[in-house]
Amino acid sequence: MTDAPAASAGHAAAPPVWDGDAMTQEEFMLRDTVLVLDRDDNVTGSESKKQAHVFSPEQPRGVLHRAFSVFLFDEESGEVLLQKRAASKITFPNVWTNTCCSHPLHGMAPPENDGPAAVADGSVPGAKHAAIRKLKHELGIPCEEVPHANFRFLTRMHYWAADTVTHGDDAPWGEHEIDYILFISVKGAKDGSGLTVKAHPDEVDDVWWIGPERLAEELAKEGGPLLWSPWFRLIARRWLLGEKGWWAEWKKICAGEAHRHDDWNSVHRFDPPKEHMGGGGRAGPWLGEIALGESKGVGDGSLKQGAYGKVKIHKEGKLSQLSHLDEVWAAATLLYIKPLTSNLHHPSITSAFDQENLKFCDDILCKVSRSFAAVIRQLPPPMLVDVMIFYLVLRALDTVEDDMTAFASNKVKIDHLSSFHKTALGDPNWSMDGVGEADERRLLQEFPKCHSIYAALSADSRRIITDITMRMAAGMAEFVGKDLGQGTANIKEYDRYCHFVAGLVGEGLSRLFASSGLEKASLAGELFLSDRMGLFLQKTNIIRDYLEDYVDGRAFWPQTVWKKYSKTGDLGYFKNQDSAPVRNAALGCLNELVTDALELAPDCLGYLSGLRCAEIYRFCAIPQVMAIATLEKCYGNTDVFTGVVKIRKGLSCKLILATSDREGVHATFSAMARAIAGRADPKDPSYARTVRACDAICELTVKSEETTNDHLMKITRVCNYIAPVLATASAMYLTGRKKSLTFEDGMFPKVYQTTDIVVLTVLFACLVYLVSFGLMGFVLADSTEQKLQPAAKVNQYGEKISSKQEKKFPA
Repeated sequence: MTDAPAASAGHAAAPPVWDGDAMTQEEFMLRDTVLVLDRDDNVTGSESKKQAHVFSPEQPRGVLHRAFSVFLFDEESGEVLLQKRAASKITFPNVWTNTCCSHPLHGMAPPENDGPAAVADGSVPGAKHAAIRKLKHELGIPCEEVPHANFRFLTRMHYWAADTVTHGDDAPWGEHEIDYILFISVKGAKDGSGLTVKAHPDEVDDVWWIGPERLAEELAKEGGPLLWSPWFRLIARRWLLGEKGWWAEWKKICAGEAHRHDDWNSVHRFDPPKEHMGGGGRAGPWLGEIALGESKGVGDGSLKQGAYGKVKIHKEGKLSQLSHLDEVWAAATLLYIKPLTSNLHHPSITSAFDQENLKFCDDILCKVSRSFAAVIRQLPPPMLVDVMIFYLVLRALDTVEDDMTAFASNKVKIDHLSSFHKTALGDPNWSMDGVGEADERRLLQEFPKCHSIYAALSADSRRIITDITMRMAAGMAEFVGKDLGQGTANIKEYDRYCHFVAGLVGEGLSRLFASSGLEKASLAGELFLSDRMGLFLQKTNIIRDYLEDYVDGRAFWPQTVWKKYSKTGDLGYFKNQDSAPVRNAALGCLNELVTDALELAPDCLGYLSGLRCAEIYRFCAIPQVMAIATLEKCYGNTDVFTGVVKIRKGLSCKLILATSDREGVHATFSAMARAIAGRADPKDPSYARTVRACDAICELTVKSEETTNDHLMKITRVCNYIAPVLATASAMYLTGRKKSLTFEDGMFPKVYQTTDIVVLTVLFACLVYLVSFGLMGFVLADSTEQKLQPAAKVNQYGEKISSKQEKKFPA
């Protein structure tokens, strides 16, 4: 982001006294030494500005170093001072950017290096010293006009950008920084009564006082006459502009009163716009944030998956999805022929709850979780609304936990979490603003509508929801103060976190099921299997969301697992999928975690086997089959390390249709376990454990899969005999109707009689069937005849598989 290195060699130590006016650009670029960092912003050394900014095959994104960006506000107008970088600059010349942007240097007096403690308390004296030094050098602002105490530190941004706009696709220069963002306001700055501005001609070509509306207009001009620095575009669009942006509260921020913007512990990571990728090292997407120009804006609900646009979503193309004809048929069936039935308008519901508030709850449920909405709606009326509100309450709580920027400190967040069951569930007028993104934020803003429905639930349901909310919040609070940038400490902590955020959900659902009378009262005490079911779902999500969580600085992969595979001791090691050794290590780590989750599957099946209500069974089974399918998709898949992996929509529909009975669910588990075992590599460190986990699943489900395959095989074999006979008969009939079929007007025959049309349709349908499904019977026969490997008679916890797990699910 800064003063570009000149094209000359050499490296000298920083001079005892720094005087930018006494040196040429080449001299101080060679003599200045920037602070070299690791990914977590720890100083690991120093390097010349020149070497740090070189983009080459050896260092495709230069050397990561520390920087600062100053935004200086006029106290009367609220406008910000921008500068246009001089045309003589080597990197990023002629671009408009914020007031001042440069680097803290090594060996300066006063020191410009800030340690972790200075960052944690927001003081960062070193970055502020550097800012004062460079404001004087670049803009001629006297030190006394920008007092050290008046600077406010907001957050840190890790980004990189090649200067391809100036130097072309093979640009040898670029920026790779962790940038400290600083605000300061000065009275009389714009009119000159309180601020002296005398720009250095080798640094700044022009200055501009600008307001937020005008800046937004200028940034929106694609291909406009003005060039903007990539770092300034990231800051402006990510934080500065908008109704809830920093500029809206600049005065409070500069006065030290808007603490909700004090995001000192985070390092936000961004890839540059596409036009700034490449350079001498041919660098491509790396940190994960969506490139500018493609972004739909902060908080846009359409970017919810993949951390609101920060991470790529790996989806199969439409052609690939359409090639799975069985899934296309399943999607059509679920949408038009056999959709999930909604019981939300049942008289017992409409008469018991406020319809306007209930409609809000239903609408917001669809927004925050479309997948769960349809599953919840098909529940029986006696418990549909109870589960809906349970989900929304916990989603609101989860939104508070997930927001890493809204609270002034961890203590403030912990206080909100700890009191959530009293405030959100105890006060009918409670709401929260400025927390969460998009629809989650709206859920908190309009929470009184949810409370209205909650208050109308039975006393038992309210007691269960309050208890689970209180315990979950306590668990979340336990983890708020932990540094999860590199994941959980070990498997025990990993399981504990999953218990709080998902295992307790399973317990709460079991208690609600039992309380409704639709399930046995004993289900409320089935805490072990309820917890395991929740852990299975949560671990699947954590495995799939590796990159999303890592980019957000809040990861959960256990260190005792991934550190066995990471050569650098950093969880981000696995992101570099261009390296074969890294890919192999990443897959070893991934497959071990997938196996760990698979070992929970027998207990999930055990829980399902104890249910007696068909709608509740389906409600529980749908997320389980989605989870096992996601694990199958993730196993041995390097896409996990470059984005979020998703199963096909058509496959999702097929899996949902298979959850209407025990046989369908077991067939899905068996098929996915077989697929994983079939891909397992004997060289994989977890190979034996993976095969054992798959065998355990297959032993519980093989009979159901064989039954399902038998039915399908019988049907397809009958069709395989009928289709050729019908096709032959139809062809012979049409051949004998030469007078009614002519080809004189083109390559297709002209059909005059209704009978001919029907026969032609039958012929076409038979031919399509034979081409698409003619071999299905033989494929199914072959899969049914495959022999299972011996499976253990106990599950992974050393417990005998209960007879309950072998009971047939009642019709």
